[in-house]
Amino acid sequence: MPKFKVYVSDYDYPNLDIERSVLEPIGADVIGLQCKTGEDIAKLAADADVILQQYAKIFRDTIEKLKNCKAICRYGTGVDIVDVEAAYEHGMIVTNVPDYCIDEVADHSITMGLMLLRRIPMFARATRRGEWHWSASGGEILRFRTSTWGLIGIGRIAQNITRKLVDFGFEIIAYDPYVSRSLMNTHGVRKVGLDELFETADLVNVMCPYTPETHHIVDGQAFKRMKKTAVLINCSRGKCVDNAALYKALVAGEIASAGLDDTEEEPAKQKNWKSEDNPLFSLDNCFITPHSAYVSVQSLNECRYVAAENAKAILLGQPPLDQVFP
Repeated sequence: MPKFKVYVSDYDYPNLDIERSVLEPIGADVIGLQCKTGEDIAKLAADADVILQQYAKIFRDTIEKLKNCKAICRYGTGVDIVDVEAAYEHGMIVTNVPDYCIDEVADHSITMGLMLLRRIPMFARATRRGEWHWSASGGEILRFRTSTWGLIGIGRIAQNITRKLVDFGFEIIAYDPYVSRSLMNTHGVRKVGLDELFETADLVNVMCPYTPETHHIVDGQAFKRMKKTAVLINCSRGKCVDNAALYKALVAGEIASAGLDDTEEEPAKQKNWKSEDNPLFSLDNCFITPHSAYVSVQSLNECRYVAAENAKAILLGQPPLDQVFP
């Protein structure tokens, strides 16, 4: 009989070999579920000692029913899909994987941004139509060295972005009420207010966590302040950007284009998602990737090992490396 039951709430990995390699040697049975919404976890994982969580939402009503559970271990960085306070009230520990995709998300953001500033997809469509002229992209193209890259949030991923952008010559500005001007200066970044960022930046790059404060931090009023040639990049949470307002802005030409790594409805957490449900997918000047900014072979393996090691430590009565507190 196994000593411990570890349930994986949901996963899109090909198997659970990494998790089993870490947890089976201590007598844990690793059981994979596919409860992407989290609705059935309390029933299917009623005897769980630990839950490894990818996309499933685990809130208070579920936590209250998990009588044996010692921990919820997130595969990712954000913990907005677990009620951390409720978990601790019920004797559980919450962990995350805070450092595993700093390069990947930075690289994805930069790649999308440079692609759209140079209007490469627009040129590609034009040449397929038989149009062969430098003006065929249908919009203005600015020199990087005289352009401004604006960051909303200046955490570890955004700091990685600034380091990699240096050689392109962008002026880099950032809005972050929790980071001092002097710290931004050490990264070559000029601290600005949010309105100034929207009005000044040639590219607005959303890199903040999702909180009540950042819900729709980029909204209809923001798009009205932005340049008509501006590009929006969001490789943070989908709900940081008001999708309905973005659609209107892109159709009306209030901004030039957008690149998103997730949309507001977060398709990975839906049961029967269809792209037709969000009109952004119908636009030629909006480019959306399937919440894949964090992906590389190395980052996926690292994330899974760290989450499993956090679970292992808790099951053995040891402090986990990556504990998250309310």
